Amino acid sequence: MTDSKYFTTTKKGEIFELKAELNSDKKEKKKEAVKKVIASMTVGKDVSALFPDVVNCMQTDNLELKKLVYLYLMNYAKSQPDMAIMAVNTFVKDCEDPNPLIRALAVRTMGCIRVDKITEYLCEPLRKCLKDEDPYVRKTAAVCVAKLHDINAQLVEDQGFLDTLKDLISDSNPMVVANAVAALSEIAESHPSSNLLDLNPQSINKLLTALNECTEWGQIFILDCLANYMPKDDREAQSICERVTPRLSHANSAVVLSAVKVLMKFMEMLSKDLDYYGTLLKKLAPPLVTLLSAEPELQYVALRNINLIVQKRPEILKHEMKVFFVKYNDPIYVKLEKLDIMIRLASQANIAQVLAELKEYATEVDVDFVRKAVRAIGRCAIKVEQSAERCVSTLLDLIQTKVNYVVQEAIVVIKDIFRKYPNKYESVIATLCENLDSLDEPEARAAMIWIVGEYAERIDNADELLESFLEGFHDESTQVQLQLLTAIVKLFLKKPTETQELVQQVLSLATQDSDNPDLRDRGYIYWRLLSTDPVAAKEVVLAEKPLISEETDLIEPTLLDELICYIGTLASVYHKPPSAFVEGSRGVVHKSLPPRTGSSESAESPEAAPSAGQAAEQPAVIPAQGDLLGDLLNLDLGPPVSGPPLAASSVQMGAVDLLGGGLDSLMGGGGGFTAPGPTAPTGMGAPLGSGLGDLFDLTGGVGTLSGSYVAPKTVWLPAMKAKGLEISGTFSRQVGSICMDLVLTNKALQVMSDFAIQFNRNSFGLAPAAPLQVHAPLAPNQSVEISLPLNTVGSVMKMDPLNNLQVAVKNNIDVFYFSTLYPLHILFVEDGKMERQMFLATWKDIPNENEAQFQIKDCSLNADGVSSKLQGSNIFTIAKRNVEGQDMLYQSLKLTNGIWVLAELRIQPSNPSFTDLELSLKCRAPEVSQYIYQAYDAILKN
Repeated sequence: MTDSKYFTTTKKGEIFELKAELNSDKKEKKKEAVKKVIASMTVGKDVSALFPDVVNCMQTDNLELKKLVYLYLMNYAKSQPDMAIMAVNTFVKDCEDPNPLIRALAVRTMGCIRVDKITEYLCEPLRKCLKDEDPYVRKTAAVCVAKLHDINAQLVEDQGFLDTLKDLISDSNPMVVANAVAALSEIAESHPSSNLLDLNPQSINKLLTALNECTEWGQIFILDCLANYMPKDDREAQSICERVTPRLSHANSAVVLSAVKVLMKFMEMLSKDLDYYGTLLKKLAPPLVTLLSAEPELQYVALRNINLIVQKRPEILKHEMKVFFVKYNDPIYVKLEKLDIMIRLASQANIAQVLAELKEYATEVDVDFVRKAVRAIGRCAIKVEQSAERCVSTLLDLIQTKVNYVVQEAIVVIKDIFRKYPNKYESVIATLCENLDSLDEPEARAAMIWIVGEYAERIDNADELLESFLEGFHDESTQVQLQLLTAIVKLFLKKPTETQELVQQVLSLATQDSDNPDLRDRGYIYWRLLSTDPVAAKEVVLAEKPLISEETDLIEPTLLDELICYIGTLASVYHKPPSAFVEGSRGVVHKSLPPRTGSSESAESPEAAPSAGQAAEQPAVIPAQGDLLGDLLNLDLGPPVSGPPLAASSVQMGAVDLLGGGLDSLMGGGGGFTAPGPTAPTGMGAPLGSGLGDLFDLTGGVGTLSGSYVAPKTVWLPAMKAKGLEISGTFSRQVGSICMDLVLTNKALQVMSDFAIQFNRNSFGLAPAAPLQVHAPLAPNQSVEISLPLNTVGSVMKMDPLNNLQVAVKNNIDVFYFSTLYPLHILFVEDGKMERQMFLATWKDIPNENEAQFQIKDCSLNADGVSSKLQGSNIFTIAKRNVEGQDMLYQSLKLTNGIWVLAELRIQPSNPSFTDLELSLKCRAPEVSQYIYQAYDAILKN
């Protein structure tokens, strides 16, 4: 006998036995066998060998058996695609079964078999089920379309299933509607560009009707879909809100949060003056409060969402402070979240309650919670100024408890209170110094060192205190080392004689004995500063500090708006947009709130547009102010191209008649704008010729050569901000050309050279007409005066304020940026005198709402003095008359961009030496009136 006997066995094995049972004639035995197969499959045994035998059992009327076979099929179809095709026939049959449960079961299983080969066979049965008379089958088929789309999107589109799904939104059964919405939303998410959910008022109405009758998960799908709709106006938004509000009282917290999301989104479109707006705010509070009575995990999710809602609309929960008070048995994650919301809701009205509560928390046993409570007291002091006094005394009481971690947190927050309210609570420093020895955490030690350094002049033994920290300098954390270095330098600058050794010791520790680059850099900077320029060191190290703001941990507004659109999802728990944590190819669509009502900006009037010499068809509209810092950073700081002065003939009025009726008489043959006299057009930006004075009725050139008013120079760029370069300056207009008069001073320790200047785009196109000429390098402590000619042919962009000019100056050290305001009278041109008839016609033609009135008090000039002084700055008096003892002057001026401004000046003698002036200005671009008035005021009072 051969050895093969060892490999044969009489025991057939489990699979063989199951195979035999599956092929049994007895129904009960078959059912038992299928159950055994499913049990083996569930515990992880491979029973795929029985595939054909199990598929044979599909031919049965027993619903339970059918379900088990379908379960097996779903599991093994992927590994046995060729065998799975055998089951297709049965599916097709089952989809026509008289029992709707079997039809639905077949279509559900079809969707779960993710095998490409089979999908095309399933299209026909699916099409029938989508139009089935039983709603249960239709709702199951709707979800199947989404599953099929995931396997083969092209097939679903070609077969027209998406259109059938859209039709199901109008179905009579609310559950079918909900599932159709869910399926379409799912498909739309994976294809953000496709406009599948084409929502309009009619379909929204159908969804709202279905909302009342479908299951809670159906409601969530419909509400999420509504949240993506943009109502056409506030009335539609209000009617949707009215129909969604009843969902707030639903038992399922997910439905409540989805309803809150829809309401928060559509509230953006409602005016705050509406009664309904107030009602809605009141209705939103109770459901949010109710969510806090759920189990802790749900509470946490609710609190994270409430945190967002409170940042967006604190008024919703401002009277509900008590529900956020911490319970003794809350888990720590709920406690910390409640604390955060308490601080956000703290206000003058409830601060007493909040402080009493926080003081109680600070004596709890949970260390993390106590720390956060102490921090919260500090945040309340910074947020509600009236409570600062009480907060500080509460913190002092806590310091007296001598509990180590409480003391340390208290010192950290007191440092912030000093930053917010300087020179107010420094009396507590003595108490803080007593606790120096107990501090062992870096943040607390750093805070204490900062306090000692900042208030060294008030602490007698400040040098001893800081010296005690120095002993273990190298064992301290970087944060403490940096703080200690700065504090000792501050102390030295305040008490130089007593602390020279101490400062030398810390500088050598920081620079020679340390290998931390940040510490060494700061040490060397201080060393260099102290050794070269102690005055500058004082300005840098002891500079005035800005006050700290109230809420430092608020979510940035655009992110907050996006997160409000994701209320009730993971994004609202993480406080991050989905794009930050969802991986994979699915396009995450950025959502944002609808624009607030009434915020649409009124269109710019074309007259406000300084036309920078462009073509005649259209007057230039000033572009809106963009990212100006970005613009400046992109400037090419080569020498500016000096453009030719803009000829008057190129200032075309285009379609806009700036002067009303009488413009024709001013137009020359070429349609260009000429001076109101019988002469040829003159160069606008060019200096005026000698004989031109008489043309403007100027006696012997008065006003052009006597020069307009020049403001005194002011510092535009302090040396501290520009590495030692100080720039001061002013603007002037002499004989028709504009100049920027600069003084450059070198307050650094190195020579400066290679100067260049560039302007950002501005309202009137001001630009340098020549490079910035500094002929010799600028030595330390040396100044140079430069007059830089300007023209008005640069790029135009409307600024706020209108006369803002942003400048970039480059030298061999760096590029520096500053902005300054130029007086508008440097833009008043020499041909700004209008004829009387023209003046009258234009005054009548400009609408009354464009008239602006101003007062100039205590002017020391009479009418003639006013007239001649203004004429020096190209404001021309056209007529003068006396009405009831008051002098009236009628004046005109023209800006470099062709805008005319007409003025009526009423002079009322208030006492013998001073007069009050009433100024009425009319202009087609009323936004310049305010700046013209400022020019009048400056000229007449100087």
